[in-house]
Amino acid sequence: MKKVIAILVGVLAFAAVASAQPRAIGVRAGYGGEFSYQHGVGAGFLETDLGFLAGNGFYVTGIYDFILGSAGICNFYVGPGVQLGFYNHGDQSGFNAGVAGQLGVEFEIPSIPMNISLDWRPVYYFNYGGFGWQGIALGIRYRF
Repeated sequence: MKKVIAILVGVLAFAAVASAQPRAIGVRAGYGGEFSYQHGVGAGFLETDLGFLAGNGFYVTGIYDFILGSAGICNFYVGPGVQLGFYNHGDQSGFNAGVAGQLGVEFEIPSIPMNISLDWRPVYYFNYGGFGWQGIALGIRYRF
């Protein structure tokens, strides 16, 4: 557990001090609602999300996405990450931690500083029932 927390803190600290462009901020909707921040790092980007589960909890996700390929305004990406959160489902509540992955496609709108993404993020929770298949999520972000 301490290793997972240390990795998440490291990922978030790296995101705070990285100076590569571009950056994007916005929302991501699917399994729950998320505030999303992306920061370009090298040939990929770091994505951090703060998500809410309709009154049932919240989570923080940090993922480094590698760009698999690019076709003009379209980027295909995949990456590993971590997720930490708190849940409350009926009579059960507690802290969860997991390893996440992400696979998706992102479209940049050239005429305005926006991007739209569609991705899938499975998570393996160490202390909350194994795999969580969070489904497909739509992201809309402002690039700056």
